[in-house]
Amino acid sequence: MRAPYGSGPLAPAVLVVRGAALLLALVALAHTSVQGLAEPGLALVFGLLVAAGELVRRGAAAGEREPAPLAAAGALAYALLGDSAGRPTTHGALQVIAVVVVAQALAAVPRRACGRRTDADRAARRTLTVGFAAVCFQPLYASGQAERWFGDGPWFPLFPLTVLALTALCDAVLAALLARSAARAGGPGALPPYGSLLVDEVRALAGTGVAIGATGVVTALGVAVAGPWAPAVLCGPLLLTQVSARRYTAVRTTCGQTMASLARATEIAGYTPPGHARRVAALATAVGRELGLTGPRLTVLEHAALMHDIGQLSLLDPVADGATARLPAAEQRRIALLGGAVVRRTGAGPEVAAVVEQQADPYREQPLAARIVRTVNAYDDLCGESVGGPLRALEQLRLGTGHDHQPQVVEALGRVLARGGLTQSGAG
Repeated sequence: MRAPYGSGPLAPAVLVVRGAALLLALVALAHTSVQGLAEPGLALVFGLLVAAGELVRRGAAAGEREPAPLAAAGALAYALLGDSAGRPTTHGALQVIAVVVVAQALAAVPRRACGRRTDADRAARRTLTVGFAAVCFQPLYASGQAERWFGDGPWFPLFPLTVLALTALCDAVLAALLARSAARAGGPGALPPYGSLLVDEVRALAGTGVAIGATGVVTALGVAVAGPWAPAVLCGPLLLTQVSARRYTAVRTTCGQTMASLARATEIAGYTPPGHARRVAALATAVGRELGLTGPRLTVLEHAALMHDIGQLSLLDPVADGATARLPAAEQRRIALLGGAVVRRTGAGPEVAAVVEQQADPYREQPLAARIVRTVNAYDDLCGESVGGPLRALEQLRLGTGHDHQPQVVEALGRVLARGGLTQSGAG
């Protein structure tokens, strides 16, 4: 579980991101106050769009990467806005940042009044990301350099698209940095590699991120032709996409909760020690990240690790301490196949069921996820048997690398445990 940033000392990376966003916001607000608001009508339209997007996010599902895509698209559109109804705009990069900051602050007032927490890190990330886009676009557009590079014809949209691609990469870098800081703030345990988190964020751009970016660019081009009324028409499809994505996320969350409840059935029935499935899932996910798994493959691994012992419910007598790693190979495979049959009926997906079914096979015949589940499960079982602590358990796993455990998985487990202080996983 990730600890909220407000529950303890902030990580240095979080302090840097928040500090940079605060400094940029103060400079933008001061500059706009002194210079005055250029094109106040446009500023009002985009400010309202960002604020409305932030207010709509109040029903965001847990784990949603971008709970306010309408606000993100509106902010990007204002940053990439060059003309309005055929006339050049003069608002500049600092006014873009100021309008976005004020809109976010106004949207936060009713949220705080209703007792809902405001996400300071997401606000800081948006401020920096929009600032990056505006600084890349506005000076080049205002000076005419963009027109000299791309021309004033069908190739000109390549300019905002290029800026958008660089902005998406900037946002992914910040998101991965904050995600790693959140994992560090969660206390002792495995720290996900930054590279894996960055790959996760870049891959996530292929979903809602594409819709956000496309809507931002199309809205800016629409205002260039039709004027300030374009956002009301062009942002409608994104709102529908947001509703659909939120429903999909809610279904996935419900599926995960169902599997977590089923995984506890073996503990309630006395077949496995308390917390065993949860520990194996958390440690297997960390090992998967260490070995480069991301996105859907990491989700399959987590769900399979949660459900890996469900086949024990078919046994007449529980295995002592639930330690299937000590059973004969044939019995391990029988339990795994029974577990896979149960998983196939839960709607978790054939990939999860396949991992559960293959967890007891020789590792050379297994997919990577099944190798990880087998090794991490054996480690937790060995720790629960008090074989001499985590170091002794790892030593026994290394002795089994000839047939039972892939050496790369065992070494990745060792690295993950070393970063977490080699705590005894199997304890309670």
